[in-house]
Amino acid sequence: MMHFADSLTFSGRKVVAAWAALPFPASPGSSLPDALSAHQQDVPWKLLSSWREQKVSCCFAQSVVLRGICQEKATSCPGQPRSPLHSCESPEQVLQQFLHTQFPGAFSTSHVLQQPCDTRPPFPQFFSPLLTRQGFLLDKAQGFSSAGVESIPVLAALQSSPVLHSLLSGLCRELRAPNVRRWSSFFTAGVEQDDFQEALEELKTLSQCYETGFGAGGSEDEADSD
Repeated sequence: MMHFADSLTFSGRKVVAAWAALPFPASPGSSLPDALSAHQQDVPWKLLSSWREQKVSCCFAQSVVLRGICQEKATSCPGQPRSPLHSCESPEQVLQQFLHTQFPGAFSTSHVLQQPCDTRPPFPQFFSPLLTRQGFLLDKAQGFSSAGVESIPVLAALQSSPVLHSLLSGLCRELRAPNVRRWSSFFTAGVEQDDFQEALEELKTLSQCYETGFGAGGSEDEADSD
């Protein structure tokens, strides 16, 4: 995982954020172009970090894997395709086109796998009754228990993005807040005060590597300038 993350980082960046859609939101019988076309305004996956939710408007590099939705043919109406995604010839091209549209200029790799994620026991059965046994979304609840969900389509992504500026700078502020000199056990464990301060400065410098000339996070950086 460390080497994989390194392949997505450059210009002093060392951290990537994990995102996922579990399950990937798609209706029964819908094609990948249909599913992604419903999310033209925002990506359908969520940040897995405990940091507060943020909308992703750009990224530097990313790797995305989708499992369980790979119909070769879209369900577009006869005539002209409904969107550029419906004109793609393969699921891989559909996903790559979607990523290019959402994150223009970003380095993106993508993979589409046919096999969904197996969710039969002992997988935790925490699913909504709106899911079919194959993990697709219904308009209304189904007749059987959500414990009957046997598999789900899943999308997972690793991203190097400006969201990490807010996350890392926030972590730096939280570590600076307490007076660690009062915690004798903290330093008896082998940590030196100078080393601790140096690590905080390195963390702040790392967070600055994820800044951009636009987007959210500027006010937070000013608050951290002291």
